Amino acid sequence: MSDLENNKALVCRFWEAFSASRFDDALGLLSDDARWWVAGTTDISGTYSKQEFSELVNGVAEGTENGVQVTPTLLTAEDNRVSMEATSYGLMRDGREYKNIYHFMHEVEGNRITAVREYMDTEHVTEIFGA
Repeated sequence: MSDLENNKALVCRFWEAFSASRFDDALGLLSDDARWWVAGTTDISGTYSKQEFSELVNGVAEGTENGVQVTPTLLTAEDNRVSMEATSYGLMRDGREYKNIYHFMHEVEGNRITAVREYMDTEHVTEIFGA
């Protein structure tokens, strides 16, 4: 497999584990110094260390019935980057549905994801998760 195919496979493994709420497995695919940036001015926007991102995803998962499933719809790889368009679904404990659309830009070094930039419908994030 080429480096580009390996990078795409790594990103897919991350999202498969994330979507199954296997956060330890997913986070194990991030480098120790990984940074995760979330677009916008919502309550969850900003830049996170790996530990801070772990706390964020566990907090979000607690508010759902079965976590948030992220489904890749398009992946493109170039150099050390994997671009991914995706949709998500999560049933909140209060019965509301979280359905979002995303673009994620992943940076990969070796066999770890080192950085992610996450773009989504921030209005929907605010509607479901707060300001």
